Amino acid sequence: MNTYQPRGVCSRKILFDVGEDGTLHNVSFEGGCNGNLQGIGSLLEGMEIEEAIERLAGIRCGFKGTSCPDQLAQALIEYQEEH
Repeated sequence: MNTYQPRGVCSRKILFDVGEDGTLHNVSFEGGCNGNLQGIGSLLEGMEIEEAIERLAGIRCGFKGTSCPDQLAQALIEYQEEH
C-alpha cells in the first residue's frame, strides 16, 4: 500500500496500490468528501496510472489551486518517479 500526504485539500491521506501491470487498485482517501472520494476510488479501479494522471491532474476545488483528484495525480507522478 502506497501512502501520500496531500497538501491544500480536506483529505489527510491518500492510499493506493499499483499492480505489476501498472494499474491502480484500492484507492482510498482519509478525510474529505467521503462519498465523492469513494466514487473516485471505484472509478479508478484497474485504470492505468498514466490515464488516471491525464484525467485528474489540474482539477481544482473552488478557489483552491488543487483538489483531492489533483493531489492523487501528484501522488501517482511521485510514485512513477520513485519506481
